[in-house]
Amino acid sequence: MHIDIDKDVCIGAGQCALAAPGVFTQDDDGYSMLLPGSEHGGDDPMTREAARACPVSAITVREGVG
Repeated sequence: MHIDIDKDVCIGAGQCALAAPGVFTQDDDGYSMLLPGSEHGGDDPMTREAARACPVSAITVREGVG
């Protein structure tokens, strides 16, 4: 699984960090970012739910690593 956050779209709502705190966090400006080492989603079953929870669809989760 590969996770992308579109920084140009993110509004810093924080829903991803609430849904999957083991994968997402917020930077000093309040925008979403991945925790170190979590760019491939790990085993967290909430990763896809976090992407769905984003009110502006700034998070994309894809299978594979390409």
